Amino acid sequence: MKNKTAPPTVSTTAAFINAQSVISGLGGRDLVSTLRSVARHSIKHPIHSARHALNLGSQLGRVLLGETLHAPNPGDQRFSDPTWSLNPFYRRGLQAYLAWQAETRQWIDNSQLSDDDRARAHFVFALVNDALSPTNSLLNPLALKEIFNSGGTSLVKGLNHLLDDLRHNHGLPSQIGKQAFEVGKTVATTPGAVVFRNEMLELIQYRPMSEKQYRRPLLIVPPQINKFYIFDLSPANSFVQYALKHNLQTFVVSWRNPDGRHREWGLSSYVQALEEALNACRAITGSREVNLVGACSGGLSIAALQGHLQAKRQLARVSSATYLVSLLDSQIDSPASLFVNEQTLEAAKRRSYQQGVLEGSELARVFAWMRPNDLIWNYWVNNYLLGKEPPAFDVLFWNNDNTRLPAALHGDLLDFFKHNPLTRPGGLEVCGTPIDLQKVNVNSFSVAGSNDHITPWDSVYRSSLLLGGERRFVLANSGHIQSILNPPGNPKANHLENPKMSSDPRAWYYDAKPVDGSWWPQWLAWVQERSGALRETQMALGSELHPPKDPAPGTYVLAD
Repeated sequence: MKNKTAPPTVSTTAAFINAQSVISGLGGRDLVSTLRSVARHSIKHPIHSARHALNLGSQLGRVLLGETLHAPNPGDQRFSDPTWSLNPFYRRGLQAYLAWQAETRQWIDNSQLSDDDRARAHFVFALVNDALSPTNSLLNPLALKEIFNSGGTSLVKGLNHLLDDLRHNHGLPSQIGKQAFEVGKTVATTPGAVVFRNEMLELIQYRPMSEKQYRRPLLIVPPQINKFYIFDLSPANSFVQYALKHNLQTFVVSWRNPDGRHREWGLSSYVQALEEALNACRAITGSREVNLVGACSGGLSIAALQGHLQAKRQLARVSSATYLVSLLDSQIDSPASLFVNEQTLEAAKRRSYQQGVLEGSELARVFAWMRPNDLIWNYWVNNYLLGKEPPAFDVLFWNNDNTRLPAALHGDLLDFFKHNPLTRPGGLEVCGTPIDLQKVNVNSFSVAGSNDHITPWDSVYRSSLLLGGERRFVLANSGHIQSILNPPGNPKANHLENPKMSSDPRAWYYDAKPVDGSWWPQWLAWVQERSGALRETQMALGSELHPPKDPAPGTYVLAD
């Protein structure tokens, strides 16, 4: 970000899938409907199609003569093997594929489809073109080399992996080995204990890692659609350990993974459970106030909690609030909305109520199709064509440790995206109280990711403007997960800051100043100012009223 450019525009499949489409689902019916529209247009406008077919034929003829017409994207690692440029057969195959890609894009751009249908067609053909890549076949030079080097055993291993994924992974290539990590042993290893438990959550208090600690504790609230240990993957990238080593008393909520029995758990249920955890945190530490951190839907939860406390005139319990890649303003201006309509939302709500929950595997599939080359076809090549085990990567292990959403919360989130209620005073009611975020006069620190397509940065920025109190906004040069998992020391990390909160996110962006490194140190200084006085560390966990129970990471995180 040293040479700041315009905010990123989306030209990949990730552009068409965000938090709303993840929650509502992306159905095959929508894709088929788009293909029908394209086919009808092709039949109605044969001259347009014939012109592009002739142009493609002309390009393919030049390719056969050995001309190099197209260069692959420099960032596309699929064609990094020198065989694609040095071998005449492979060079021609790559050029034919790139020519087809370019011509289909031009066919769509020059068509008489409506703007919405044109955007849908780009998305569908991006998926099709990625699937048709020559790297996805056994003619991939990497696959052929592995077959010869292994004496054919790579084919046998690849077939076994394919059959195993068909049986156990819904037909998608596995992104992580089943035994790569173990919760509590190789990830989520920071010492601590469960000090409070109710039906919906466990509250984990971590053992201090500093000689002194601030009086006001930190309570981290993860999203309900993922497990909490994204904040404690390994010592090198543990947000929990970073806080502990810098004198912060640290607590984390671990949500229970619901099943069909819990279909009636809605946003009000989660806010009520969270209020109990907040009070336990205050009782254990003896602090009147708590600093809150919420990520993604956890940010929505802490905002709803504060609105509820404000309505009860009990907001003094909260000292500050940090929102990580969190949407409070659910208006998202992106092509993803083209696949979401009234019928889609009602069908999604009906499915989850029939099942009692929205399965985590359904969410995982939609996430995977956001970046199919990275999250599907890359593993297709590695697992099936090369016959290798997927590499061990802690973030992907966490991402594949699926959780479910209870039907009521799923319905609440669908209504949240449909009605955008927090933009209006009293638009959302939680636990019987109307929410007005402008009256939540708690100082806030919001973080967004410039490459985040799940919760786009400008929507996160607009969300921060809904809050009362003193506001600060930081834009990291990362995606959804890496914006959170952003420890100091990463040479690629940087972010934008601008203390003047304009009503227009683009104006804020234009005047923002680039800052090298992670945003964690800036946040740390900010939250320390709001954490009260330093005092001698108390090593004992829990209290007489809330004695320690199971050791961290607790029991809820281990349940399937």
